[in-house]
Amino acid sequence: RPINLHLDALKKMGANIKIKDGYILASAKKGLKGCLIKFPKISVGATENILIASCFAKGKTRLRNCAIEPEVRDLYNFLKKLGCRVNWIGKRGIDIYGVQELKPATHKVIFDRIEAGTYIIASALTNGHLKIKNINPKIISTEISLLYKMGVKIIKRKNYIIVSSSNKLKSTNVVTKPYPGFPTDLQAQIMVLLSKAEGVSTIKENIFENRFMHVSELRRMGAHIEVSGNRAKIFGKKELMNGAELMATDLRASVCLVLAGLVASGKTILNRIYHLDRGYENLEIKLSNCGARIRRLK
Repeated sequence: RPINLHLDALKKMGANIKIKDGYILASAKKGLKGCLIKFPKISVGATENILIASCFAKGKTRLRNCAIEPEVRDLYNFLKKLGCRVNWIGKRGIDIYGVQELKPATHKVIFDRIEAGTYIIASALTNGHLKIKNINPKIISTEISLLYKMGVKIIKRKNYIIVSSSNKLKSTNVVTKPYPGFPTDLQAQIMVLLSKAEGVSTIKENIFENRFMHVSELRRMGAHIEVSGNRAKIFGKKELMNGAELMATDLRASVCLVLAGLVASGKTILNRIYHLDRGYENLEIKLSNCGARIRRLK
């Protein structure tokens, strides 16, 4: 992924940045200085990175066109507890006044909404009945609404949900957007579910380029998917996919292939699962506890 948004903002704050032999050499001998930074594109990573950098910059930093994902809000709340002088401005603005020291604090990190969404989709795929605890359903209301539209039954409570699925999944159209839109990090997983839905569905990927790298592997399992640019057309069918030996290309692609393997006939082997471990802790154990026949090969 490009990191130009990070580097451009740090340069504007006074950092000296050079790229040599594929490495980034960064320094700020006199420290960073506050300024106005308007991100040309909404970016979670850039917002978080520059927000942290601004807390020790001299003077006032104004960040505009910030990402408003729950993780950004959680980081904001954490920094506030540490004594950072941060103020949310409007919908997508943050003002930061640099400090010289931090104070101790206790903070509980919010749940992983992408992991929760993955397990919701896994339950819907396998006609399972799953209770997911310690979450805030309001944070994933967009995902829940879309799955409900497809025919997935979801009971919402204050800090948990119960998922079950009807035998008849409906096709739908998905467009990935910055929060509170449908997350790009669930695009691969929902594609597997759409492959099992009746009718033709579409996915438009608006966030990242080359985010359909899992399609070729799903096709090897028998899925009927056509890709043109940033759009994918998924032809749903009731029959099972076929197990195969597959290659993971990135984090979300790898977990979508695991989900496909859960409903495929025969055995599925997934290679390069180090991608998977970047975003899912003990995935095979959690799925095994829910009745899946899955194990890690050494």
